Amino acid sequence: MSILRLTDPAPVSFSSAQEAVDANSHNAADGFTRVYVSPELDGWTLVVGRWCDPCDRKRSDSVLRMCEELSARYGQAHAYYYGAQGTGSAWLIAERGTAVRRYCETDEAEDHYLTLGEPLPYERHRRQELGLSPDWDAATESQEDEDEWAWAANDLAPEIAAELGVSPLTLTAETTVSGTGVLARTPYPQF
Repeated sequence: MSILRLTDPAPVSFSSAQEAVDANSHNAADGFTRVYVSPELDGWTLVVGRWCDPCDRKRSDSVLRMCEELSARYGQAHAYYYGAQGTGSAWLIAERGTAVRRYCETDEAEDHYLTLGEPLPYERHRRQELGLSPDWDAATESQEDEDEWAWAANDLAPEIAAELGVSPLTLTAETTVSGTGVLARTPYPQF
């Protein structure tokens, strides 16, 4: 919480936090003002809310810096976007203070400008499953292959989160939980 400069933590259940964060996320005036900080879940702490979106045009640079700073302290930090209504996926992976991968597939024309680093092993594996080359260059890929990858990548963020850490979509009664989740205020518009 201190690294992210979050304030006013209030203990809250996951379901109550989800309602509050969802309500904030859909409100243009204050969509970035609150996040949910989970208890430790299988060794990971989740920070959930629109403020953490690695592909948001207003926040992408700040989210990149946050992940790099957190990964310098904790070894790894990830940021994800997943539009459950079919609006895409994005992932940002930082290790030991450096972003190693950022990829966005949200049907925005500018998505490719946010791409950083080499594809993750999971991305390569998924492309092979689709019959696509595991190494690709969007500038030389056929439109058909590009469309097939875009369709698959649209839902990939939760899979990558589960592969590399914890996905909020795969939590079960067997998930090891330690601590209490809180709803907190962000320093938006700073950081």
